[in-house]
Amino acid sequence: MTHPLNSLGFAKAPADTRVLVAMSGGVDSSVVAALLHEQGYDVIGVTLQLYDHGAALAKKGACCAGRDIHDARRVAEDLGFPHYVLDYENIFKDAVIDEFADSYLAGATPVPCIRCNERVKFRDLLETAKDLEADCMATGHYIQRMMGDRGAELHAGADPQRDQSYFLFSTTPDQLDYLRFPLGHLSSKAETRALATKYGLSVADKPDSQDICFVPDGNYAAVIEKLRPNAADPGDIVDTEGNVLGTHRGVIHYTIGQRRGLGIGGLDTPLYVVKLDPDKRQVVVGPKEALATRRVPIRELNWLGDGKVTDRAEWEVAAKVRSTRPPRPAILRPISETEAEVELLTPEEGVSPGQACVLYQPDSSRVLGGGWIWRGH
Repeated sequence: MTHPLNSLGFAKAPADTRVLVAMSGGVDSSVVAALLHEQGYDVIGVTLQLYDHGAALAKKGACCAGRDIHDARRVAEDLGFPHYVLDYENIFKDAVIDEFADSYLAGATPVPCIRCNERVKFRDLLETAKDLEADCMATGHYIQRMMGDRGAELHAGADPQRDQSYFLFSTTPDQLDYLRFPLGHLSSKAETRALATKYGLSVADKPDSQDICFVPDGNYAAVIEKLRPNAADPGDIVDTEGNVLGTHRGVIHYTIGQRRGLGIGGLDTPLYVVKLDPDKRQVVVGPKEALATRRVPIRELNWLGDGKVTDRAEWEVAAKVRSTRPPRPAILRPISETEAEVELLTPEEGVSPGQACVLYQPDSSRVLGGGWIWRGH
């Protein structure tokens, strides 16, 4: 007798289906574990220790601190399923923190959460899940996995306010086969918290983490100075012609599109940071128009659309160049399977190297993939 598909898509009873739940200690992943446990699955909770507790313990709202490990363990104990803590400090430093520092020093605006998903959670942790003979791995991300004609597709979360597809564009088709996102269809955070209360979870009222976990209070510069002590060397603020307008206190204190805090007064038109040149130790400023970008070169392209990306010379897409902005109409022109140029039909301001450019099917929630923005204009 064949068993009907269970809620995770396997033709067997939930009790015979092992699922590893990546537990950060927050509400979302705790609810995923509780939900699957209630449905009768063989749940194993795993929490990653990603960096030094000592530094982290004092910090609220971080995703990886000691407090969070304690919270995840407590949820597992209360519900009665096994929970493990894995020490990934070295992996995290090599795969995420060092590149974050180097990228920032090179004048880019990195998004370390994407690298963490790509290189730590969905690579090393996913291998651990397979070693533990789990049928799949579930996370609390707000993104949807749907079955299409050609297999699993990645779709944005149902709640646009919570959608995390920008941070998961580099998920590969193989990983997508193995991953499950049980919260992606929920329409609000209130629904998740209601479930947490229903299951009696100790984290039901825990606030969401806002900052990058290893950057307390969003102070990037302080973290970079610690990691790379020479990074705060002062230099010149110049205009787009190279004329010196003032001095700055280290390239790491500035971001593309910044207007405040430049310390150059007495000018008729407001000036914005349009480029960072760490080699010359220059912060380049210009008028708002200089920020507008139409052509966005991307590399490390991850394609989740049908067929190969090189099957066509052009693809109509909707492109998102910042996590906080909606996708806008664009044309994707592949150069190779891993490099492309994205032409934004309406120029966008503040497109910065180091950010991701994520591609969607027009008028659809489907994620077609994306890549990393490199060199500026």
